[in-house]
Amino acid sequence: MSLSSGEPVGEIVTGEAVVLGLRAASFASRMLAALLDAVIVGIVLVAAILGASSLLSDSTEATVTAIGLALSVLCLVGIPTAVETATRGRSVGKLVLGVRAVRDDGGPVRFRHALVRHVVGFFELWALAGSPAIVCSLVNARGKRVGDLLAGTYVVRERTAARHVPLPPMPPELAGWARTADIGRLPLATATAARQFLARTASLNPASRAALRVELADALLPHVSPAPPPGTDPERFLVAVLVERRDRELTRLERREARTRDLERSIGRT
Repeated sequence: MSLSSGEPVGEIVTGEAVVLGLRAASFASRMLAALLDAVIVGIVLVAAILGASSLLSDSTEATVTAIGLALSVLCLVGIPTAVETATRGRSVGKLVLGVRAVRDDGGPVRFRHALVRHVVGFFELWALAGSPAIVCSLVNARGKRVGDLLAGTYVVRERTAARHVPLPPMPPELAGWARTADIGRLPLATATAARQFLARTASLNPASRAALRVELADALLPHVSPAPPPGTDPERFLVAVLVERRDRELTRLERREARTRDLERSIGRT
């Protein structure tokens, strides 16, 4: 048996063992979100142009044109990029429709992803009235528009609640090894399969359980160094790797929050 390396479409798993049941958003929800965002951006753009026109009534036509172009780029690219970056893939329209943009690997979008999406969107959505986006979205399995293809993103549907998949406790005999092991970036599909396996072990056929734990352990082993002690049970190896990765991420988060608090206190004293 071999473990498929394909990504489970739309299923995102965080390092804290939380499976977010996300699926690619439907064409209708993406369109409605885009239309709502377009209306809001259009209102902001018109208001900005009218305000600038009243202030620049005595300026030359070239100046007015340049400022109008700058305002258009700001409203159609700059502001949406900033909003999507700050909200990790959401906009007003996406928030209302319960969808958001994520990276192809399920992670949150960064500035560069949002910038590519909206720079390309300036042409495919505004300059060409959305026709390339509609065609591309209809033929792509994940409903991606051209901007998503270039940015490496897609839009998913968010559920209001996450399904927690509890991990067993760290196996005592592997705790020391896990603390010093170098655990690399685990493939999303493999980590997802391992968590799902551990959550369902009690309901699996014994033969299937034995085969799956060996298969999953073999898939994770290349990403961990050094290898666990000889004779380690594959299932306990899976638990040790996932628990240690979760704990390390929680530690990093706590340190980041502590640094933020220290920074806020130092700013407050100044």
